[in-house]
Amino acid sequence: MTLTTQFYTMLAMAGMGAWLGASLDTYTRFVIRAKTARWLLFIHDLLFWMVQGLLFFYVLLSVNEGELRIYIFLAVMLGFAAYQSLFKQIYIKILGWMISFFVLICRMTSKMMQMVIFRPVVWTFQSFLAIILFLMRNIYVLFRFFAVCLYKILKFAGYPFYFLIYQCYRLLPARIRGMLRRFLQKGAGFFKKGKKLFITIKTKLLKK
Repeated sequence: MTLTTQFYTMLAMAGMGAWLGASLDTYTRFVIRAKTARWLLFIHDLLFWMVQGLLFFYVLLSVNEGELRIYIFLAVMLGFAAYQSLFKQIYIKILGWMISFFVLICRMTSKMMQMVIFRPVVWTFQSFLAIILFLMRNIYVLFRFFAVCLYKILKFAGYPFYFLIYQCYRLLPARIRGMLRRFLQKGAGFFKKGKKLFITIKTKLLKK
C-alpha cells in the first residue's frame, strides 16, 4: 500500500467517523428510545449498525481494496471526536431546521390537497344531494297537488252517480238494505283486520 493510498484511507475513514457521529444524532432524533418497544428498538439498532458496517466496508473497499490496519480505527475515532467537538451543535441545528421545513412543506401540501381535491369533491357531492332533495320535494308537492285536484274532480264528476245510487238504495226494501249494510260492515271489518295484520307483520320485520 502506497503512502498516497494510506493518506486517502485515513481521510476517508476520518470522514466516515464524522458520518457515524452525524448518523447517530439523526438516528436518536427520529427514534425515541424511551417510547419504543424493546423488540422494535432491537430491530432498529440491528438494521442501523448493519447499514453503517456495509457503508464502512464499501468505502474501505473503494479506497484500499478492503485492507484493515490499526490506523484505520484511529482515523475513525479521530473523525468521530472531531465531529463531536466541532460540528455536532451545528449539525443538530441544521437537522432541526430541515425537519421543521419538511413538516411545514407536508402541512402546506396537505392543505393544498384539501383545497384543490377533497373540498371541491365534498362541495360537489353536497350540491348534487341538495339538488336531488330539492327536486324530490318539489315533485312530491306537485304530485300531492295533482292528486288533490284529481280527487276533487272525480268527486265532483261522480256526484250524480252517487246521488243516483243513493236514491236507488232508498227505494230498496228495508230487508235488502239491512243485508247490504251488514255485508258492507263485514267487508269493512275484513279490510280493517287485513290492515292490522299487515301492520303487525311490518313491525315484526322491522324489529328483526
